Amino acid sequence: MEILSHLRVVEIGSSAASSYCARLFADFGAYVQKVEPPSGDPLRRSEPLTRGGQSAWFGFLNVNKSSRIIDPKDKDALDRLAEMIEHSDIVIDGRDVDHADCPPIDVPAIRNRRPELIYLTASWFGGKGPYAGFAATDSTVRALAGLIRLVGSVKGPPLHAPDFQTGILAGLWGFIAVASSEIARMQYGTGRSWSLSIHEATLAVSEFLMSESMGRAELTRRVGVNRFWPHFPVGIYETKKGWLGVTTGTPAQWRSFCDMLELPALRDEAALSLGEDRLQYAEAIEGQFIPRLKARTAEEWFEEGLKRKIPLVPVPTIPDILYDSEKRARGAVVPVVLGSERALTAGSMQRLTQTPPRRGGKVPGIGEQQAFANFVIGNVSGSSGSAGISDLPLRTIRVVDFSMGWAGPLCTRTLADLGADVIKIEAVQYPDWWRGFDRRPDYVREQMYEKTARFCVMNRNKRGVTLDLKRPQGLDLAKRLLVGADVVVSNYSVDVMVNLGLGYEVLQTLNPRLVVISMTAFGADSVHRDCRAYGSTLEQGSGLPGVIGPPDGLPTMTHPAFGDPVGGLNGCAAVLIALIHARKSGRGQFIDLGQIECMIPFAAPWITVQSTGTPAERYGNRHPQFVPHGCFQCAGEDSWIVVAATDPSMWQRLALLIGRPDWAEDLSLRAAESRRALEDTIETELAQWALVREADQAMSELQGAKVASGVARLPIELLDDRHLKSRAFLQEIDREFIGPHPQPSMPIREGETPYPIRTAAPTLGQHNNEILSGLLGISEAEIVALEAAGIIGAKMLSDEELTSKDRSVANS
Repeated sequence: MEILSHLRVVEIGSSAASSYCARLFADFGAYVQKVEPPSGDPLRRSEPLTRGGQSAWFGFLNVNKSSRIIDPKDKDALDRLAEMIEHSDIVIDGRDVDHADCPPIDVPAIRNRRPELIYLTASWFGGKGPYAGFAATDSTVRALAGLIRLVGSVKGPPLHAPDFQTGILAGLWGFIAVASSEIARMQYGTGRSWSLSIHEATLAVSEFLMSESMGRAELTRRVGVNRFWPHFPVGIYETKKGWLGVTTGTPAQWRSFCDMLELPALRDEAALSLGEDRLQYAEAIEGQFIPRLKARTAEEWFEEGLKRKIPLVPVPTIPDILYDSEKRARGAVVPVVLGSERALTAGSMQRLTQTPPRRGGKVPGIGEQQAFANFVIGNVSGSSGSAGISDLPLRTIRVVDFSMGWAGPLCTRTLADLGADVIKIEAVQYPDWWRGFDRRPDYVREQMYEKTARFCVMNRNKRGVTLDLKRPQGLDLAKRLLVGADVVVSNYSVDVMVNLGLGYEVLQTLNPRLVVISMTAFGADSVHRDCRAYGSTLEQGSGLPGVIGPPDGLPTMTHPAFGDPVGGLNGCAAVLIALIHARKSGRGQFIDLGQIECMIPFAAPWITVQSTGTPAERYGNRHPQFVPHGCFQCAGEDSWIVVAATDPSMWQRLALLIGRPDWAEDLSLRAAESRRALEDTIETELAQWALVREADQAMSELQGAKVASGVARLPIELLDDRHLKSRAFLQEIDREFIGPHPQPSMPIREGETPYPIRTAAPTLGQHNNEILSGLLGISEAEIVALEAAGIIGAKMLSDEELTSKDRSVANS
């Protein structure tokens, strides 16, 4: 029996976010009924199309669902829809994005009668705020979320991908909201009602640069294709054969990179030790190493990187992804049936090993009921009640968090935000690397490791304990914590937990109910399992860079660490699914999350069209369906706006606004393909119109005409964004060493305001006494002895102190 086969889900309206949320339920066996008008979900007409004329994007979003036609002209349509919802467990509502001719059903009224119903509604910008009524597309939302302005050449225009990103990010957040509600409902019997802002969901990718840029506005600017502040080199480079993704995150990796390329002068230059310093001399440094990279192939450099522990990865094409036998074997690429065509698409990335997801399936035709998904009236899970509804949904869950950096801590932060008790394990010898890589005496003495905003943003609502896991006493204390836990999260390299004595076999013996997730780069059984990786490596190796940018351009990255937040959200979703299974069965399991696979859905449309024999096309800033669609310069320095015309009436309004009534009246231009022949001319006219207006003024005029548009914001500008302020999205948190600082909320909320942030991120070892004494019953005298022995502590060790301690332990 599949994990979620007890759930019946109704999906209404049309949005990529609600569709992807529902698909994640279908992947694990839920009976998903997609409500469509007789003409079908508008997303069925989304381009690019397969050779047989099927929408690749719609296919990815809707595999394994059933379709139910509800004709709004039918006088009984509303009654039939109400009956479906009355007998469902979950309703996922995309009507605020596109109502798709759905009858005006009042779901909150049904919830009043059936409080066990879980309800999620998605909208572009939330129900209230200055942007709430904006016309939008994926690209205009990403512009407003700070994800476009920093990509591309210094002179611009900024580069961006077509509309296949926000739906995945927001769909994951929607799934997290609903799945956490199901965990709570299994205990209390009461459902929850959530609202999801797609714009705010997308900020999960921006928040790193938002926090890093506080007080450093002059540094957050576009610095070139495949270059990103604050690290360097983090990019894609040409080799003798193929492209190579390069990331040097630590000083040691930079030195190894220089050694590999036989550049001792660069290695030994103290002023180039940190990536932010190297970025100031990017042109000169690249001038030295690019010619040397062309001496060997990408695969050869990859093998060399493995030996030297440098995050290097060959940058694959879409055909490379398609025919990668490992990705098929692991279910990252799966077969799908679209109409009469057999194709491939991205699979489920939540790789639960004992209760795996479906491996592909069929996309329903309009009104088609799939054999495995008969919608049974009257068999609803849960029972009505009101206990616990005011509590956070995961308040009974305890998580032991061995993760560091971004991906793992985002997974555990989300669990903590939803109420879980998250205990973060660090060591004074090796604290979370997001506290800083710098271990020089001055950095440590001044406790700069307590002053990094990125660490504080990613580790709120957690408790922190320090344990030296390489010593028996520290390992024993960790094991005692695990006995009473529900979840273990790690994003170390593959063998680290095993070598520490905390492999899954050990943990399962300690606590059979444990859900254990390993968030490695490629997966525990991958042939590339030993490859070092960061979020940048994951994007480089996903296939996505090969379809971003102009047709004749090089593979293009879109973010300094795109893979990290994507991996974190997928990890959280996977944990919640496994917790549902644990609640039902009493058994935990191992989750083998390959973070590089979590990036593959962003390339899903290209994978599908390529699999049917149509080459994957690169669009640059244009779009396969919308004309015009692009990023246009406004008045002022480096000021830009993204504009799109998504339908004939929007095109007419845009033409009138920019002073071309003849285009608005020309019936032949109502079709986007007809406008395609004039695309250069249309873009020239739109560019001239935008260039004499400030970006926000241009957006105001365009939105006044209901034309999809969004200013290309810098991440730091989001800290003062009027819409986010109106929604109280940024919460001011006071923390020792840093003082008051803004933190982003979750994009999911149960009422008008977001969940409040309960506690600031822990200082190093802040909760040692509380956890060791309160949870494990360790006496005060024992705690003092543990600190004296260096098993626990509250101060990070410098390189010199670490070397001295290592000698002392070795000699003891």
